[in-house]
Amino acid sequence: MTLRKTLLQSCFMKPLVRPALLFACILFPLTVPAVADDSALHDFQARRQAFLELCLQDNGHGPYGELARLAAGGDLQEDAVLSALESIDERHDCSDFKLHGILRLLYQFGNDPRVSGDVIEKCKATVLHFKYWPDEPGIDSMCTWSENHHILFASAGYLAGQLYRDEEFTNSGRTGREMMAVNKPRILRWLDLRFRTGFSEWLSNVYYDEDLAALFDLADFCHDQDIAQRARMVIDLVFADIAFNSYRGVFGSTHGRTYEAEKKWAADENTSCVSYLAMGAGVLSGANMSATCLALSTSYRVPRVLEDIANDTQHPEYLNRQRIGIRVRDGRTWGIGYDSFEDGMVWLSLEAYTCPRTINLTARMLDSFHWWQNDFFEPFQRRRRFFENARRLHALPLVAHVFRHDLQRNTREQVDIYTYRTPNYMLSTAQDYRKGYGGDQQHIWQATLGPDAVCFTTHPARDRQRSETPNYWAGSSTLPRAAQLKNVSIVVYNIAEGHALYMPNDFDFTHAWVPKDKFDEVIERDGWLFARKGDGYLAFRSQHPYTWQDKPGIDENREIIVQGRKNFYICELGRRATDGSFKAFRDHIAAARVSYRGLNVTYDSPSQGHLEFGWRGPLKQNGKTVPLHESMRYDNAYGQVQFPAETVEFRLGDNWLRMNWNTATRQASSFE
Repeated sequence: MTLRKTLLQSCFMKPLVRPALLFACILFPLTVPAVADDSALHDFQARRQAFLELCLQDNGHGPYGELARLAAGGDLQEDAVLSALESIDERHDCSDFKLHGILRLLYQFGNDPRVSGDVIEKCKATVLHFKYWPDEPGIDSMCTWSENHHILFASAGYLAGQLYRDEEFTNSGRTGREMMAVNKPRILRWLDLRFRTGFSEWLSNVYYDEDLAALFDLADFCHDQDIAQRARMVIDLVFADIAFNSYRGVFGSTHGRTYEAEKKWAADENTSCVSYLAMGAGVLSGANMSATCLALSTSYRVPRVLEDIANDTQHPEYLNRQRIGIRVRDGRTWGIGYDSFEDGMVWLSLEAYTCPRTINLTARMLDSFHWWQNDFFEPFQRRRRFFENARRLHALPLVAHVFRHDLQRNTREQVDIYTYRTPNYMLSTAQDYRKGYGGDQQHIWQATLGPDAVCFTTHPARDRQRSETPNYWAGSSTLPRAAQLKNVSIVVYNIAEGHALYMPNDFDFTHAWVPKDKFDEVIERDGWLFARKGDGYLAFRSQHPYTWQDKPGIDENREIIVQGRKNFYICELGRRATDGSFKAFRDHIAAARVSYRGLNVTYDSPSQGHLEFGWRGPLKQNGKTVPLHESMRYDNAYGQVQFPAETVEFRLGDNWLRMNWNTATRQASSFE
């Protein structure tokens, strides 16, 4: 374990400066986070100052690091900017990430004497020559279509056009004014869907970072005040998502998109730093996109109620339920058709490439946008002859239906979130979500008892040496069916065998992440694995016997493996205040009756009573059906918001936030 991670873990539970940490920051300024003192808990400016002081010592993080250095009073390191420009000019994937840093540099520091005229001219040349949408000339392997890229490219095109409205953008041949005109409806459509229905990349501890960078730039620099205001309103909902689904600064919920490190180690979450800056819950860890943009924002201030909610962690129990996203079959309801390329880009923000209703449109986009040559569509390239033959026979929708569990693994449709939290743990689940489908980067459930004291399961898609997703830990070859009732989750795997066009189910086992060394105690008895972190307890059970991964490496004594394609996992959490001692908790759980019959299980939970669940049918508690699908956009102690959202109100004590999408009004009791 690195010193950085050790120190980060010490910061999550309480934002206090410790002498050892201060000493380490002096010795290791490039890798160790700075943490504000206790007064910064409710002081955005103090947190911002700590962030900028850290960045002033840090020479990394590309253009965002340079932006933070300038804001902190330092000098620009031109090589970092020039390196970013070179990457953008070569149209590497994620060029849009860097481009937003360049645009903020031009807007916010374009007249700063510390930025030379030569650098400004080179930035301008890059901005004018970039490819802002897949319909513009050029063959590349940039991802332009997923939810975060969609708003990054559209907002970059608009803001670049606004900056150089009377000049020609040499790649597209459009003027700046034309760039603004073509990108404005894309921005407004994206903002509208996010506010009213939420993010298809739900609760992403990776991609909310990128979304926020685009939104902050719109909020700060867009001259169209309707767009700027709506951007601020969507930012508020991103922070609400994080506050509602975090445990003491750990965004340890279910996620629509995440990766291995971000699931395993809270210090690696891309949203941790911006969460700390915005709401005082998380860790200051460096100049990533969203944290830098928030620290430099000239127009956005966090509603005080969101900071209060993020730190309101002492309730004996808290429950958040959310409905997020839309279904492909309901496209017409949302004004999304299945024929135009603009509609196709909206569907691809859900990564709905190969649904029966969208696959013909995707095929046309592959042709028109030269995507057959884009590395992200390599699986399509390998099967191009097959797809072309099916297309000639007008059979692509049939292919999409027959192979739906394989081909639609990336698609992220409506999800129903259930997050339960106490002072000692949090449990979060995507309820009954797309069982049996492949999964790309979806993270279905997680128990969180501390920054790295977490538990979750997956069905591996590739061996542990492969990094592309889905892989050994990120995503799933096959998604389970999962259901949660307060502190209990039941997860069932039923992995099919059969032909696949994209990714076959090659692995005949499932596995769980239970890092022994991150818990204070781990005890195994009576078929249960028990773990304790502080006063929080975990009970975890597999239907079939498990073995620990004992080979040297990061997974040693942290991974348990269960052979077989069908399996149940049961997770129940407890704590000293309600369950007594750790021994008493273990005794009660071990004595509970568990019975399996085919793909059904009954479990007599000591806390929730007689539970019944399976691959099919409802979740039942003491014979009564428990609803798994939500009707509310938000439903928790801080607010109840209808779906789709038109008005949003959150309240805690005397502080409140109130927004009306139809009138683009945003009001709060106070702002940080």
